[in-house]
Amino acid sequence: MKLFSNLKKLKEGLTRTRENLTTKISEVITRKVKIDENTLDDLEEILINSDLGSKLTEQLINNAKSALLKEQDRTLDKIKEILKKELVKLIQPQEKKTSADSLSDQNKVKIILIIGINGSGKSTTIGKLAYKYKTEGKKVIIGSADTFRAAANEQLKSWATKAGVDLIEDISKDPSAVVYETVKSALSNNYEIVLIDTAGRLHNNKNLMLELNKINGVISNLIPGAPHECLLVVDGNSGQNAIMQFEEFNKYSNLTGVIITKLDGTAKGGSVLQIASEKNIPIRYIGLGEGMEDLQEFNAEEFVDAMF
Repeated sequence: MKLFSNLKKLKEGLTRTRENLTTKISEVITRKVKIDENTLDDLEEILINSDLGSKLTEQLINNAKSALLKEQDRTLDKIKEILKKELVKLIQPQEKKTSADSLSDQNKVKIILIIGINGSGKSTTIGKLAYKYKTEGKKVIIGSADTFRAAANEQLKSWATKAGVDLIEDISKDPSAVVYETVKSALSNNYEIVLIDTAGRLHNNKNLMLELNKINGVISNLIPGAPHECLLVVDGNSGQNAIMQFEEFNKYSNLTGVIITKLDGTAKGGSVLQIASEKNIPIRYIGLGEGMEDLQEFNAEEFVDAMF
């Protein structure tokens, strides 16, 4: 069920990405008498500069070149259509991986660990996810395990109130203790969804990153096989830095998906597709604003269509 699917909002949010990408493509194609290797080289440069990355761009150009050889129509619209079709093919397989919304019958409670650096939109995303699950009829609880910043706890408390869900908090305790209390409460009180916030940390801060190992250990001791999801929240304006964040966090937690926030107004929307393709990880959700319903489930076809 796509609770928060709004194509108009998606297209509006990707306006700057679209203008950055399609305007330049149009300029290249319309000034060419024929589509040749030089034209494809120009397109390749545009795609790389749109944060699709060199590897994904190379695959896309090669696939598009093969498709163009079979086409008599090489108008701007046709080339855009081919690029869109080939791009969807490259990222869609990741979309079909285990969904964050599929709750196994064997797991009455689902533990979802949320990680990311400060400023990525982590607390806001947790609030929106809590609201999403609550409106689907799930019993939800949030564990405020970012005990390093009191402000983070206050922000999360505000979001929990807006979403109408319960919150476990205690900034006097270490993160693992809060996680322990949250999971124990979930088991005792028949909660179905547990969202655990963690301290915003730089991906190169080893001590804080090791804290993730401890948190994961506490969870798995209480519920073997948990956490069932570990989602990395990344600011859509991060561009290439988003790839680095993924690589570092994945060393300490087994990431199962990525949430890209703040895509409304960014010109770097292409980084979303680069993560999905190059890192073999599905994009779960994208954030397009501050409202409760501005978190959308990622759909490859809809996203690529909005980009173009």
